[in-house]
Amino acid sequence: MNIDIKAAPVAADADLDTPVIACVGVIGAGQMGNGISHVCALAGLPVVLLDVKQEALDKAIAIMGRNMDRQVHRNLITAEDKSAALARITASTDYAAFGDCDLVIEAATEKEEVKKAVFRTLLPHIKPSCMVASNTSSISITRLGAATDRPGKFIGMHFMNPVPVMKLVEIIRGIATDEPTFEATMALAHRLGKTTAVAEDFPAFIVNRILVPMINEAVYALYEGVGSVPAIDSAMRLGANHPMGPLELADFIGLDTCLSIMQVLYEGLSDSKYRPCPLLVKYVEAGWLGRKTNRGFYDYTQTPPRPTR
Repeated sequence: MNIDIKAAPVAADADLDTPVIACVGVIGAGQMGNGISHVCALAGLPVVLLDVKQEALDKAIAIMGRNMDRQVHRNLITAEDKSAALARITASTDYAAFGDCDLVIEAATEKEEVKKAVFRTLLPHIKPSCMVASNTSSISITRLGAATDRPGKFIGMHFMNPVPVMKLVEIIRGIATDEPTFEATMALAHRLGKTTAVAEDFPAFIVNRILVPMINEAVYALYEGVGSVPAIDSAMRLGANHPMGPLELADFIGLDTCLSIMQVLYEGLSDSKYRPCPLLVKYVEAGWLGRKTNRGFYDYTQTPPRPTR
């Protein structure tokens, strides 16, 4: 099922054949990168997973193995599926390993300067026909694509976290993205068993344009003393039937990521309603980034986690 929302006009080269994606590269072995590698490998695609740190690669492979074990236990895949998928993944710290890839998906930190530096390093090592996608959750695809030597073959492919579980992929065309790249990316998403939502290239696209300001408003409610952390989360779980309260969700996403997205919205749309809450800024300055640092709006060193405010 596709949810096409104001899809970009078809480019002049729409009659060209859709490229075949037979090998996928993934940059970044963190939570998103290992999830993307996981679903691509299970879909039968050879995957090259790159990170600058070997220990991050080792950790990612171990996490994929454990996550696939859960799928085996739930009878979603077989033990043979797991073994075959893990065998399709090549882990490397060398960008030259991307030489045979037809698409490379960047899943680095949500910082524009970091992503552009990654692309500068990547481009000399990939073939001219190779497409490049960014898993950015908020940054302009047009601007990122313009920083490469192939803006026509550049696209946004925003997976949701956790990737093996969440069904949605946002597909975002930059102004220069050509039709074959768009069609190939859509076909890949469907091969991975995902539902696609096509978004225009505006700050934070669809999901985070709606979701993260809600989280920011929840932080304002905490900041202004409207309610405590448990009260705010309970109110939204039980009053709006959300599976997770907004502050708990912020911790799961990462408070630094939430702040980055709010900054993109605030700077990109120049609207005061997107101003990041000062309390969110303070938490990030303190290094209280949520689950990944064991402390955010909750302290995860305790069971059950205890509110920090």
